[in-house]
Amino acid sequence: MPEQLRLPGRLTAPSPGWTTRADVVIVGSGIAGLTAALRLRGRVDKILVVTKDVLNAGSTQWAQGGIAAALGPGDTPEQHEADTLVAGAGACDGAAVRVLVNEGPEAVRELIALGTNFDHTDDGELSLTREGGHHRDRIAHAGGDATGAEIQRALIAAIEAAPDIEVIQHALAVDLLLGPGATDASGASGPRAVAGLTLHVIGEGERDGVGAVRCRAVVLASGGLGQVFSQTTNPAVTTGDGMALALRAGATLRDLEFVQFHPTVMYLGPDSRGQQPLISEAVRGEGAFLVDDDGNRIMQGVHELADLAPRDVVAKTIMKRMLETGRPHLWLDARHLGSDSAAFWERRFPTILATARSHGIDPVTQLIPVAPACHYASGGVRTDLLGRTDVPGLYATGEVACSGVHGANRLASNSLLEGLVFSRRIAEVLPGELLPWREPSADGRTPGIVAGDIRRELQETMSSRVGVLRSAPGLAEAGVVLDKLAGHAAETVDQASWEATNLLTISAALSDAAALRQETRGSHWREDFPERDDVHWAGHFDVTMEDGLTRVAFAPAPATDGGLS
Repeated sequence: MPEQLRLPGRLTAPSPGWTTRADVVIVGSGIAGLTAALRLRGRVDKILVVTKDVLNAGSTQWAQGGIAAALGPGDTPEQHEADTLVAGAGACDGAAVRVLVNEGPEAVRELIALGTNFDHTDDGELSLTREGGHHRDRIAHAGGDATGAEIQRALIAAIEAAPDIEVIQHALAVDLLLGPGATDASGASGPRAVAGLTLHVIGEGERDGVGAVRCRAVVLASGGLGQVFSQTTNPAVTTGDGMALALRAGATLRDLEFVQFHPTVMYLGPDSRGQQPLISEAVRGEGAFLVDDDGNRIMQGVHELADLAPRDVVAKTIMKRMLETGRPHLWLDARHLGSDSAAFWERRFPTILATARSHGIDPVTQLIPVAPACHYASGGVRTDLLGRTDVPGLYATGEVACSGVHGANRLASNSLLEGLVFSRRIAEVLPGELLPWREPSADGRTPGIVAGDIRRELQETMSSRVGVLRSAPGLAEAGVVLDKLAGHAAETVDQASWEATNLLTISAALSDAAALRQETRGSHWREDFPERDDVHWAGHFDVTMEDGLTRVAFAPAPATDGGLS
């Protein structure tokens, strides 16, 4: 990536045509955002939830496998912690992981009390299964393979029963409004602080077009960056908006190079683009296994957990076999599940079964073609253990955040739990930390916007050069393309151009970090540096921006008791 690639310091947008006020604005309506809203009820005067589409359009809705917590007999938070640290490949924050696993069981129980209907065994106990990297059955699921949809349903029902929480749908968060920072005893001013947020709303009553919300705090819960890549399991709304907005406002992005590619995504052909059907890891948890064209089980002897090895191990093994054979995919064999395969599939994985059949594959009798695709961003906006960012008044939770729990490779089904646990933590401290109302100060950041039609070339470049397999030549080629795309200014200001600009911003930061991390660790796989190197690269890459110019700095990890901080 060219060292001085200049990106927009803020998005070009019309002046706000309307204004409103709220003490706290929550950006995003998945498990992280709605949990934060519900937990803040009664603790702050006015809460506003904004979401780019409708309430159930985000990634939570698509989560199949479940939510992990030490809820089963014989399981403990310590065992969950150990599995999380192993999967994170030496890049987890040990303190964050302990928060996750110790507070997780109570958080899940409260989710059940809210009305979430998880699956139960015949004797009435919570039904728990196993996924990759876990040594215990600790994945709670709902509707067989519709866990996210059930959690989303319960949360939306609670939001709809809370008239004091205002919701604006079809609202894209454009940029933060920043005001003066706090002054210390010497009169010196600290970092600029949250004063509000600009939104673009499509037809929401009297609010239409670009407007401004004046507020005292913003909680980012806007999801990940999946649409950076041409094949992803993420919905169309995941264009990295929250990460890009935070970066432009002065927050730090951490660990962006650690993008998890799910190993078993249904292969739909060489020309398929966008959101692809996920074949949940829970299918392998129930006994399915990966084979090549000759029927050889590829994970035997590779890892002690075989087909239930951590996702980075499985994805790399699949890619290696694909490269060796020249085949565009491998196969998942799940024909033998249950004493009655058809009945088992219809009960345990009805959503996956219906989706596969809609694409002409019947998992009951046929092998499922699978290949890795972008699934989850382990990195994001750097936070502390209470969700605070570098920008006073700005908090982040869920996939948009980097709390430190996932390290270099997220353990299966820890993502829903992270959003749940850290949103609860934000709600505990935010009311006592609310900033005074601030007037937005003059914004000296250079505005800009790129054309929406760069999106396809950007995604193709990121998938081919910054995807599962990375190398110095490929990353350099990606830099050249991204530099060229940055020069394609938009002729019109619209949502497609704002999203493309956010995708470009995150792609540039991700590529820079990937180029500088000259090792293979977790989900970051460098062909030219195939080994993990704890001597030189035990630490994090942090990305910051000042008026469109990004800086990537390495933060060495101090010696800790199990993870990096």
